[in-house]
Amino acid sequence: MQKIEIIELHHIEQDLEKLTELLIMVVDEGASVGFLPPLTQEQAIKYWQSVLASDVLLFIAKINNEIAGSIQLHLTSKPNGIHRAEICKLMTHPNFRRNGIGRALMQQAEERAKQENRSLLVLDTREGDPSNKLYKSLDYQEVGKIPQYTISPDRELEATVIYYKLISNITENV
Repeated sequence: MQKIEIIELHHIEQDLEKLTELLIMVVDEGASVGFLPPLTQEQAIKYWQSVLASDVLLFIAKINNEIAGSIQLHLTSKPNGIHRAEICKLMTHPNFRRNGIGRALMQQAEERAKQENRSLLVLDTREGDPSNKLYKSLDYQEVGKIPQYTISPDRELEATVIYYKLISNITENV
């Protein structure tokens, strides 16, 4: 297996072109990351330019200096939720799948959440997507399913599965 380098991005400009390609590619392949195909380059660029914020951490995975994937960690800033964060938009470039990219990105997001004193992680994904197996293998617990939550590339309404993971003792962070 090739060495995976995980980097937290604080600026998007240097990687904007490759992130745009990644987003378009995974959306075209049917990934449930909030967009429907066909996703234009303009739409993808506009999205990436709006991602970084004080409560959003963006990580990329690189193999041989190529972007192999990305993940976001959204830190809840509401006073009653400062102990939690949401895992969002895990993407793996099709050319790098089955190389541990998703797992490495998830583990990095988890570690960073701990550094941010977060004890609870939540996420959702479309029912039936391969990511469900990854989340379960990382000890995320399924809470339930919401029917007709998302529109598929085929324009069908599909369920989403909600997961959580306790990553530290909640009383330490409150």
